[in-house]
Amino acid sequence: MKSVPLKAYPRTQMRRGQVKQLRAKGRVPATIYGRQNKPQNLEINSKEIGDLLHHHLSENLLVDLAIENDAKAKRLALVQEIQHHPLDGKVLHVDFHEVAENEKITVSVPVETTGEAAGVKNGGGVLGHVLHKLKVRCLPKDLPEAINIDVTALEIGKAIHIGEVTPPAGVEIIGDKSLAVVSVAAPRAEEEVATPEAAKGAAEVEMTKEKKEEGAEGAAAPAKGDAKAAAPAGDKKADAKAEAKPAEKKK
Repeated sequence: MKSVPLKAYPRTQMRRGQVKQLRAKGRVPATIYGRQNKPQNLEINSKEIGDLLHHHLSENLLVDLAIENDAKAKRLALVQEIQHHPLDGKVLHVDFHEVAENEKITVSVPVETTGEAAGVKNGGGVLGHVLHKLKVRCLPKDLPEAINIDVTALEIGKAIHIGEVTPPAGVEIIGDKSLAVVSVAAPRAEEEVATPEAAKGAAEVEMTKEKKEEGAEGAAAPAKGDAKAAAPAGDKKADAKAEAKPAEKKK
């Protein structure tokens, strides 16, 4: 990746209100980190950083940072993190990581696909991104904006794994080689056709269950004759009381 020039200025405004005023003036607060230097607070032009992001595929930018009144004329740095406003997407803060030209860096790079998968073109399959980013290790000058994967030969039910991805020259892809990056799934129409069959089977099971429950209720209910036979149990006590009363009157 070719580095791009970006001008920065030392920043002294740290409080919340001061930072808000800074953004209102068209500046973005930033910080640069590095192993050989202490973290330094900076401010950059919001339009300049916005234009750089607009003309690149990802936010992995390599910049030649020219800091006003700095001992170094330029400091090579990688954009480490960018904070955006949740509503309008404006850049709120930028973190730079100072790097050395001869020192390898590890960065997550977005995955881009080229071509039309055979499973999509001929079988109506659906191309899916299992991994949207891949972690790579390389020198700053070799850092790619994206990892391009040709999916032209990808059939339905097939996938391209990390171990099958060919990285650009000087770049090493880090990660489990058996993990899928992109795949082609079967069309959803096949799943929809199978759904009515499953529903029919579920309905038949439900009907069988209802019949069993009806049979169980019929067996549990007492017969009409049994109801009459059950009633005298309480009547015998009443008869015994009726017979006892006349006996007392005779005495």
